[in-house]
Amino acid sequence: MRDQLSNLVFSTEKGALCPGCKEALDQCRCDQLADQQRLDSLDGVIRIRRETSGRKGKGVTTITGVPLADKALKDMAKKLKQQCGTGGSLKDGVIEIQGDHREKLKQLLEKQGYQVKLAGG
Repeated sequence: MRDQLSNLVFSTEKGALCPGCKEALDQCRCDQLADQQRLDSLDGVIRIRRETSGRKGKGVTTITGVPLADKALKDMAKKLKQQCGTGGSLKDGVIEIQGDHREKLKQLLEKQGYQVKLAGG
């Protein structure tokens, strides 16, 4: 019985380890590792598409494949939303801009030197 109780599951001490990277919680690198893994999987082409599924018929323009780290990706999303004059969000490395702004976004990204494709219908 004593052995079963001695297995530590959770600790609030500073010495607690992250379950993902096994580092101390204040030195956890899980976000960096996930971001690096996302960047490594990209092929260098940014894809822009219009989607309505799961949004009650409201269309959004999604931008995937941007080869930027998380902080720079957030800054880019903010600038693109301002350029389009609309709202949007950043979810799992995908920039979502409200409305259909494919052509405008393609021009903006090509000016920045990215290779861009319009994907989907």
